[in-house]
Amino acid sequence: MRRLIFHIDVNSAFLSWTAAALVKAGKPDIREVPSAIGGDRERRAGIILAKSIPAKKYGVTTGEPIGLALKKCPNLLIFPPDFKLYAENSRAFMKICANYSPLIEQYSIDECFLDMSGMELLFADPLQAAHEIRQKIKDELGFTVNIGVGENKLLAKMASDFSKPDKVHTLFLSEIEQKMWPLPIGDLLYVGPAIASKLQRVGIRTIGDVVRYQLKTLQSILGDKAGEQLFNYVRGQDESPVLGQPSDIKCLSISTTLPNDILSMELAFPVICALAESLTYRLRRAGKMAGTISVTVRGNDFKDRSHQRRLNEPTDITKEIIALAKELLRELWDEKLPIRLLGISLGHLTAGVIKPALFPDEKREKARRLDAAVDALKDKYGAKSIYLGSAADEEALRERAEKRGK
Repeated sequence: MRRLIFHIDVNSAFLSWTAAALVKAGKPDIREVPSAIGGDRERRAGIILAKSIPAKKYGVTTGEPIGLALKKCPNLLIFPPDFKLYAENSRAFMKICANYSPLIEQYSIDECFLDMSGMELLFADPLQAAHEIRQKIKDELGFTVNIGVGENKLLAKMASDFSKPDKVHTLFLSEIEQKMWPLPIGDLLYVGPAIASKLQRVGIRTIGDVVRYQLKTLQSILGDKAGEQLFNYVRGQDESPVLGQPSDIKCLSISTTLPNDILSMELAFPVICALAESLTYRLRRAGKMAGTISVTVRGNDFKDRSHQRRLNEPTDITKEIIALAKELLRELWDEKLPIRLLGISLGHLTAGVIKPALFPDEKREKARRLDAAVDALKDKYGAKSIYLGSAADEEALRERAEKRGK
Protein backbone atom coordinates (compact mmCIF):
# COMPACT_ATOMS: atom_id res chain seq x y z
CA MET A 1 0.00 0.00 0.00
CA ARG A 2 1.37 3.40 -0.99
CA ARG A 3 1.94 5.73 1.95
CA LEU A 4 0.20 9.08 1.79
CA ILE A 5 0.81 11.68 4.49
CA PHE A 6 -0.67 15.16 4.97
CA HIS A 7 1.03 17.85 7.05
CA ILE A 8 -1.43 20.59 8.04
CA ASP A 9 -0.03 23.84 9.43
CA VAL A 10 -1.99 26.92 10.55
CA ASN A 11 -0.72 30.06 8.80
CA SER A 12 0.80 32.38 11.44
CA ALA A 13 -1.30 30.67 14.10
CA PHE A 14 -1.28 33.13 17.01
CA LEU A 15 -2.04 36.08 14.75
CA SER A 16 -4.61 34.16 12.67
CA TRP A 17 -6.47 32.98 15.76
CA THR A 18 -6.58 36.51 17.18
CA ALA A 19 -7.66 37.88 13.79
CA ALA A 20 -10.46 35.32 13.43
CA ALA A 21 -11.82 36.24 16.88
CA LEU A 22 -11.75 39.96 16.02
CA VAL A 23 -13.50 39.40 12.68
CA LYS A 24 -16.15 37.32 14.42
CA ALA A 25 -16.72 40.28 16.75
CA GLY A 26 -17.24 42.55 13.73
CA LYS A 27 -13.81 44.19 13.80
CA PRO A 28 -11.33 44.69 10.90
CA ASP A 29 -9.13 41.79 9.80
CA ILE A 30 -5.65 42.48 11.19
CA ARG A 31 -4.16 39.97 8.74
CA GLU A 32 -4.64 42.58 6.01
CA VAL A 33 -2.54 45.28 7.71
CA PRO A 34 0.89 45.34 9.41
CA SER A 35 0.19 43.58 12.70
CA ALA A 36 1.82 41.23 15.18
CA ILE A 37 1.33 39.25 18.37
CA GLY A 38 3.81 40.20 21.06
CA GLY A 39 4.42 41.98 24.32
CA ASP A 40 3.75 45.55 25.38
CA ARG A 41 3.82 48.20 22.62
CA GLU A 42 3.89 51.16 25.03
CA ARG A 43 6.83 49.77 27.00
CA ARG A 44 8.37 48.42 23.77
CA ALA A 45 8.98 45.23 25.76
CA GLY A 46 8.83 41.58 24.73
CA ILE A 47 9.33 39.96 21.34
CA ILE A 48 7.32 39.26 18.20
CA LEU A 49 5.57 35.86 18.40
CA ALA A 50 3.74 36.07 15.05
CA LYS A 51 3.31 38.64 12.32
CA SER A 52 1.05 39.35 9.34
CA ILE A 53 2.21 39.18 5.73
CA PRO A 54 2.05 43.01 5.39
CA ALA A 55 4.28 43.28 8.50
CA LYS A 56 6.71 40.77 6.98
CA LYS A 57 7.07 43.10 3.96
CA TYR A 58 8.49 45.71 6.34
CA GLY A 59 11.11 43.20 7.50
CA VAL A 60 9.40 42.32 10.80
CA THR A 61 10.51 38.84 11.90
CA THR A 62 9.34 36.33 14.48
CA GLY A 63 11.55 36.36 17.56
CA GLU A 64 12.82 39.93 17.28
CA PRO A 65 12.30 42.55 20.02
CA ILE A 66 9.20 44.72 19.71
CA GLY A 67 11.31 47.86 19.83
CA LEU A 68 13.24 46.75 16.76
CA ALA A 69 10.03 45.77 14.94
CA LEU A 70 8.54 49.24 15.61
CA LYS A 71 11.64 50.89 14.14
CA LYS A 72 11.03 48.95 10.93
CA CYS A 73 7.27 49.51 10.95
CA PRO A 74 6.13 52.42 13.20
CA ASN A 75 2.44 51.79 12.40
CA LEU A 76 2.63 48.13 13.46
CA LEU A 77 -0.47 46.99 15.38
CA ILE A 78 0.55 44.80 18.32
CA PHE A 79 -1.82 42.51 20.19
CA PRO A 80 -1.05 40.59 23.41
CA PRO A 81 -1.04 36.77 23.35
CA ASP A 82 -4.22 34.98 24.45
CA PHE A 83 -3.36 31.41 25.42
CA LYS A 84 -6.92 30.41 26.26
CA LEU A 85 -8.00 31.45 22.76
CA TYR A 86 -5.10 29.52 21.22
CA ALA A 87 -6.00 26.33 23.08
CA GLU A 88 -9.65 26.59 21.95
CA ASN A 89 -8.67 27.11 18.30
CA SER A 90 -6.13 24.30 18.42
CA ARG A 91 -8.75 21.84 19.66
CA ALA A 92 -11.26 22.93 17.00
CA PHE A 93 -8.61 22.66 14.27
CA MET A 94 -7.52 19.17 15.38
CA LYS A 95 -11.14 18.01 15.60
CA ILE A 96 -11.76 18.84 11.93
CA CYS A 97 -8.52 17.14 10.85
CA ALA A 98 -9.37 14.01 12.86
CA ASN A 99 -12.55 13.59 10.79
CA TYR A 100 -10.46 12.73 7.74
CA SER A 101 -8.22 9.99 9.13
CA PRO A 102 -8.24 7.78 12.24
CA LEU A 103 -4.47 8.29 12.51
CA ILE A 104 -3.57 11.87 13.46
CA GLU A 105 -0.40 13.09 15.18
CA GLN A 106 -0.46 16.53 16.79
CA TYR A 107 3.01 17.86 16.04
CA SER A 108 2.52 21.15 17.91
CA ILE A 109 -0.34 23.39 18.97
CA ASP A 110 -0.86 24.55 15.37
CA GLU A 111 0.18 21.65 13.16
CA CYS A 112 -0.49 17.95 12.70
CA PHE A 113 0.20 14.96 10.47
CA LEU A 114 -2.57 12.82 8.96
CA ASP A 115 -1.85 9.34 7.66
CA MET A 116 -4.14 9.11 4.63
CA SER A 117 -2.73 5.77 3.42
CA GLY A 118 -5.43 3.40 2.25
CA MET A 119 -8.08 6.12 2.19
CA GLU A 120 -8.53 5.93 -1.61
CA LEU A 121 -12.05 4.53 -1.28
CA LEU A 122 -13.11 7.68 0.54
CA PHE A 123 -10.87 10.17 -1.28
CA ALA A 124 -9.83 9.00 -4.73
CA ASP A 125 -7.91 12.24 -5.35
CA PRO A 126 -5.58 13.19 -2.47
CA LEU A 127 -5.38 16.80 -3.64
CA GLN A 128 -9.16 17.05 -3.61
CA ALA A 129 -9.19 15.78 -0.02
CA ALA A 130 -6.49 18.26 1.00
CA HIS A 131 -8.38 21.18 -0.54
CA GLU A 132 -11.57 20.02 1.17
CA ILE A 133 -9.83 20.07 4.57
CA ARG A 134 -8.26 23.46 3.84
CA GLN A 135 -11.60 24.99 2.82
CA LYS A 136 -13.54 23.44 5.71
CA ILE A 137 -11.13 24.94 8.27
CA LYS A 138 -11.33 28.31 6.54
CA ASP A 139 -15.14 28.32 6.35
CA GLU A 140 -15.88 26.97 9.83
CA LEU A 141 -13.06 28.45 11.91
CA GLY A 142 -12.13 31.59 10.01
CA PHE A 143 -8.40 31.00 9.56
CA THR A 144 -6.23 29.45 6.86
CA VAL A 145 -3.83 26.52 6.73
CA ASN A 146 -1.18 25.18 4.41
CA ILE A 147 -1.30 21.48 3.60
CA GLY A 148 1.67 19.50 2.37
CA VAL A 149 1.10 16.14 0.66
CA GLY A 150 3.81 13.49 0.29
CA GLU A 151 4.73 9.84 0.71
CA ASN A 152 6.19 10.41 4.19
CA LYS A 153 6.29 12.96 7.02
CA LEU A 154 9.47 14.61 5.79
CA LEU A 155 8.11 15.33 2.31
CA ALA A 156 4.70 16.40 3.61
CA LYS A 157 6.20 18.89 6.07
CA MET A 158 8.63 20.26 3.49
CA ALA A 159 5.72 20.73 1.06
CA SER A 160 3.58 22.61 3.59
CA ASP A 161 6.40 25.17 3.96
CA PHE A 162 6.26 26.12 0.28
CA SER A 163 4.51 29.40 -0.63
CA LYS A 164 1.88 30.62 1.86
CA PRO A 165 -0.86 31.24 2.91
CA ASP A 166 -3.94 29.08 2.23
CA LYS A 167 -2.20 26.66 -0.16
CA VAL A 168 -1.92 22.94 -0.88
CA HIS A 169 1.42 21.66 -2.18
CA THR A 170 2.72 18.23 -3.10
CA LEU A 171 6.23 16.88 -2.73
CA PHE A 172 6.36 13.29 -3.96
CA LEU A 173 9.55 11.30 -4.42
CA SER A 174 9.30 11.90 -8.17
CA GLU A 175 9.28 15.68 -7.50
CA ILE A 176 12.20 16.14 -5.08
CA GLU A 177 14.82 16.84 -7.76
CA GLN A 178 12.69 19.65 -9.18
CA LYS A 179 11.06 21.06 -6.03
CA MET A 180 13.40 20.27 -3.11
CA TRP A 181 16.98 20.03 -4.35
CA PRO A 182 17.23 23.67 -5.53
CA LEU A 183 16.29 24.97 -2.04
CA PRO A 184 18.96 26.35 0.35
CA ILE A 185 20.41 23.65 2.61
CA GLY A 186 19.00 25.48 5.66
CA ASP A 187 15.46 24.83 4.37
CA LEU A 188 15.80 21.07 4.86
CA LEU A 189 13.86 19.79 7.85
CA TYR A 190 15.96 19.65 11.06
CA VAL A 191 18.94 21.40 9.46
CA GLY A 192 19.47 24.31 11.85
CA PRO A 193 21.87 27.26 11.51
CA ALA A 194 24.81 25.39 13.10
CA ILE A 195 24.56 22.37 10.78
CA ALA A 196 23.89 24.59 7.76
CA SER A 197 27.03 26.59 8.56
CA LYS A 198 29.14 23.41 8.74
CA LEU A 199 27.81 22.24 5.40
CA GLN A 200 28.29 25.62 3.75
CA ARG A 201 31.94 25.60 4.81
CA VAL A 202 32.52 22.50 2.66
CA GLY A 203 30.68 23.97 -0.32
CA ILE A 204 27.16 22.65 0.26
CA ARG A 205 24.79 25.49 -0.54
CA THR A 206 21.62 23.72 -1.69
CA ILE A 207 19.86 20.52 -0.65
CA GLY A 208 20.79 19.02 -4.01
CA ASP A 209 24.50 19.67 -3.39
CA VAL A 210 24.42 16.99 -0.67
CA VAL A 211 23.58 14.24 -3.19
CA ARG A 212 27.11 14.15 -4.56
CA TYR A 213 28.58 13.34 -1.12
CA GLN A 214 28.99 9.77 0.12
CA LEU A 215 27.52 8.67 3.44
CA LYS A 216 30.92 8.33 5.14
CA THR A 217 31.90 11.84 4.11
CA LEU A 218 28.71 13.32 5.58
CA GLN A 219 29.24 11.32 8.78
CA SER A 220 32.79 12.66 9.06
CA ILE A 221 31.37 16.20 8.87
CA LEU A 222 28.30 15.84 11.13
CA GLY A 223 28.75 12.59 13.06
CA ASP A 224 27.32 9.15 12.37
CA LYS A 225 23.65 9.74 13.23
CA ALA A 226 23.24 13.25 11.81
CA GLY A 227 25.24 12.35 8.70
CA GLU A 228 23.07 9.31 8.00
CA GLN A 229 19.87 11.31 8.56
CA LEU A 230 21.03 13.99 6.13
CA PHE A 231 22.02 11.35 3.56
CA ASN A 232 18.51 9.85 3.73
CA TYR A 233 16.57 13.12 3.93
CA VAL A 234 18.03 14.68 0.77
CA ARG A 235 16.79 11.56 -1.04
CA GLY A 236 13.33 11.98 0.47
CA GLN A 237 13.65 8.89 2.67
CA ASP A 238 11.80 8.89 6.00
CA GLU A 239 10.13 5.84 7.56
CA SER A 240 8.91 7.53 10.77
CA PRO A 241 5.25 6.67 11.46
CA VAL A 242 2.37 8.98 12.26
CA LEU A 243 2.21 8.32 15.98
CA GLY A 244 -1.46 8.83 16.78
CA GLN A 245 -3.47 11.06 19.06
CA PRO A 246 -1.62 13.18 21.63
CA SER A 247 -4.16 11.94 24.19
CA ASP A 248 -2.19 8.67 24.07
CA ILE A 249 0.75 10.47 25.70
CA LYS A 250 0.67 9.69 29.41
CA CYS A 251 4.18 10.72 30.39
CA LEU A 252 7.13 12.74 29.08
CA SER A 253 10.64 12.18 30.35
CA ILE A 254 14.21 13.21 29.68
CA SER A 255 17.55 12.21 31.18
CA THR A 256 21.25 12.63 30.54
CA THR A 257 24.33 10.63 31.44
CA LEU A 258 26.89 13.11 32.68
CA PRO A 259 30.43 13.24 31.24
CA ASN A 260 31.78 13.48 34.80
CA ASP A 261 30.23 12.52 38.13
CA ILE A 262 28.57 15.41 39.98
CA LEU A 263 29.05 16.02 43.70
CA SER A 264 27.38 19.38 44.30
CA MET A 265 24.04 21.12 43.84
CA GLU A 266 25.94 23.96 42.17
CA LEU A 267 26.86 21.62 39.30
CA ALA A 268 23.57 19.69 39.29
CA PHE A 269 21.23 22.69 39.02
CA PRO A 270 22.31 23.86 35.53
CA VAL A 271 21.70 20.31 34.27
CA ILE A 272 18.25 20.28 35.91
CA CYS A 273 17.47 23.64 34.25
CA ALA A 274 18.46 22.43 30.79
CA LEU A 275 16.50 19.18 31.15
CA ALA A 276 13.41 20.99 32.42
CA GLU A 277 13.49 23.51 29.58
CA SER A 278 13.72 20.80 26.93
CA LEU A 279 10.93 18.82 28.56
CA THR A 280 8.53 21.73 29.06
CA TYR A 281 9.04 22.82 25.44
CA ARG A 282 7.92 19.33 24.36
CA LEU A 283 5.06 19.48 26.89
CA ARG A 284 3.68 22.72 25.50
CA ARG A 285 4.15 21.62 21.90
CA ALA A 286 2.06 18.53 22.73
CA GLY A 287 -0.66 20.81 24.12
CA LYS A 288 -0.37 19.29 27.61
CA MET A 289 0.08 20.24 31.25
CA ALA A 290 1.76 18.09 33.91
CA GLY A 291 0.09 16.94 37.11
CA THR A 292 3.12 15.18 38.61
CA ILE A 293 6.88 15.65 38.43
CA SER A 294 9.58 13.14 39.26
CA VAL A 295 13.36 13.53 39.51
CA THR A 296 15.68 10.56 39.10
CA VAL A 297 19.36 10.26 39.95
CA ARG A 298 21.70 7.39 39.20
CA GLY A 299 24.69 7.15 41.47
CA ASN A 300 28.09 5.73 40.69
CA ASP A 301 26.74 2.52 42.23
CA PHE A 302 24.47 2.30 39.12
CA LYS A 303 21.30 2.34 41.23
CA ASP A 304 18.41 4.65 40.32
CA ARG A 305 16.68 6.72 42.99
CA SER A 306 13.53 8.76 42.32
CA HIS A 307 11.39 11.29 44.13
CA GLN A 308 7.92 12.34 42.92
CA ARG A 309 5.39 15.03 43.77
CA ARG A 310 1.76 15.52 42.79
CA LEU A 311 1.02 19.14 41.90
CA ASN A 312 -1.90 21.08 43.35
CA GLU A 313 -2.55 22.51 39.88
CA PRO A 314 -1.29 21.18 36.52
CA THR A 315 1.34 23.38 34.90
CA ASP A 316 3.37 23.79 31.74
CA ILE A 317 5.42 26.76 32.98
CA THR A 318 9.17 26.21 32.71
CA LYS A 319 10.17 28.21 35.79
CA GLU A 320 7.68 26.32 37.96
CA ILE A 321 8.94 22.94 36.72
CA ILE A 322 12.55 24.02 37.31
CA ALA A 323 11.77 25.17 40.87
CA LEU A 324 9.94 21.93 41.69
CA ALA A 325 12.69 19.79 40.18
CA LYS A 326 15.28 21.58 42.31
CA GLU A 327 13.20 21.00 45.45
CA LEU A 328 12.84 17.30 44.66
CA LEU A 329 16.56 16.99 44.00
CA ARG A 330 17.38 18.63 47.35
CA GLU A 331 15.04 16.20 49.15
CA LEU A 332 16.34 13.19 47.24
CA TRP A 333 20.10 13.77 47.25
CA ASP A 334 22.51 14.74 50.02
CA GLU A 335 25.51 15.51 47.77
CA LYS A 336 27.45 12.58 49.21
CA LEU A 337 26.73 10.06 46.46
CA PRO A 338 28.38 10.96 43.12
CA ILE A 339 25.73 11.30 40.39
CA ARG A 340 26.34 9.95 36.90
CA LEU A 341 22.79 10.43 35.51
CA LEU A 342 20.02 12.99 36.06
CA GLY A 343 16.47 12.76 34.77
CA ILE A 344 13.07 14.45 34.99
CA SER A 345 9.69 12.91 34.24
CA LEU A 346 6.30 14.63 33.91
CA GLY A 347 3.15 12.56 34.41
CA HIS A 348 -0.64 12.76 34.77
CA LEU A 349 -0.72 14.85 31.59
CA THR A 350 -3.91 16.73 30.82
CA ALA A 351 -5.02 18.98 27.96
CA GLY A 352 -3.19 22.30 28.16
CA VAL A 353 -6.23 24.51 28.76
CA ILE A 354 -5.68 27.61 30.87
CA LYS A 355 -8.70 28.31 33.04
CA PRO A 356 -9.67 31.98 33.25
CA ALA A 357 -9.13 33.42 36.74
CA LEU A 358 -11.13 36.14 38.46
CA PHE A 359 -7.86 37.62 39.72
CA PRO A 360 -5.12 36.54 37.29
CA ASP A 361 -1.67 35.84 38.71
CA GLU A 362 0.49 38.39 36.92
CA LYS A 363 3.72 36.50 37.70
CA ARG A 364 2.36 33.33 36.11
CA GLU A 365 1.06 35.25 33.10
CA LYS A 366 4.47 36.88 32.68
CA ALA A 367 6.14 33.45 32.92
CA ARG A 368 3.76 32.12 30.24
CA ARG A 369 4.57 35.05 27.95
CA LEU A 370 8.26 34.37 28.43
CA ASP A 371 7.78 30.66 27.67
CA ALA A 372 5.83 31.55 24.52
CA ALA A 373 8.62 33.88 23.42
CA VAL A 374 11.28 31.23 23.96
CA ASP A 375 9.16 28.61 22.19
CA ALA A 376 8.82 30.93 19.20
CA LEU A 377 12.61 31.23 19.01
CA LYS A 378 13.05 27.48 19.32
CA ASP A 379 10.45 26.88 16.62
CA LYS A 380 12.36 29.17 14.29
CA TYR A 381 15.99 28.43 15.17
CA GLY A 382 15.83 24.93 16.67
CA ALA A 383 15.06 23.45 20.08
CA LYS A 384 18.65 23.93 21.28
CA SER A 385 18.95 27.53 20.16
CA ILE A 386 18.16 29.18 23.50
CA TYR A 387 18.00 28.21 27.18
CA LEU A 388 16.74 30.48 29.94
CA GLY A 389 18.41 28.66 32.82
CA SER A 390 17.68 29.70 36.37
CA ALA A 391 18.95 33.27 36.16
CA ALA A 392 17.67 34.51 32.80
CA ASP A 393 15.05 37.19 32.50
CA GLU A 394 13.08 38.83 29.72
CA GLU A 395 15.76 41.49 29.20
CA ALA A 396 18.40 38.84 28.50
CA LEU A 397 15.97 37.09 26.18
CA ARG A 398 15.36 40.29 24.23
CA GLU A 399 19.10 40.90 23.89
CA ARG A 400 19.58 37.39 22.44
CA ALA A 401 16.59 37.83 20.18
CA GLU A 402 17.92 41.15 18.89
CA LYS A 403 21.28 39.58 18.08
CA ARG A 404 19.55 36.81 16.17
CA GLY A 405 17.43 39.40 14.35
CA LYS A 406 20.63 41.01 13.09
